[in-house]
Amino acid sequence: MLTWEEICSDPHLQNLPYKIEQDRYGRILMSPVKSDHSEFQGRIAALLARFLPGWSILVECAIDTAQGTKVADVAAMTRARRLPYRGAASLPVAPEICVEVQSGSNTREELDEKRRLYAAGGCEEFWTCAEDGVVGFQRARDGTRLLRSGICPEFPPQIDL
Repeated sequence: MLTWEEICSDPHLQNLPYKIEQDRYGRILMSPVKSDHSEFQGRIAALLARFLPGWSILVECAIDTAQGTKVADVAAMTRARRLPYRGAASLPVAPEICVEVQSGSNTREELDEKRRLYAAGGCEEFWTCAEDGVVGFQRARDGTRLLRSGICPEFPPQIDL
């Protein structure tokens, strides 16, 4: 089984137009994404940087979970929480906020599993951005829907492209 570090270092897997993750058996999973997906990631990251100054804002953030390495599309983490893991291929703890930009291949079950896995790693809020830009906020530990983020209440409920 390849480690996440080995997967990231493999020259054959560089610059692929796919999001890469690993399942609990060490298998590499690849999901194609469209250009809107990338634009949503950029907009979300920029808004998080604006509303959470001093936090680390991460795009394509690899997180070690009990079910393999998962990759949050965007994540926000306090600098103190991030500092011990600078330079790591993947994080052994989840950022406080993990965001998934949904695509046609995502299922509700897959997103709920990611929420639970990130929560087990310390994530406090799990957000989704639907293909129409609607942002959903949840408490990571139990999936309770929130009207707005408790950590970043200024974050808008709709992202326009």
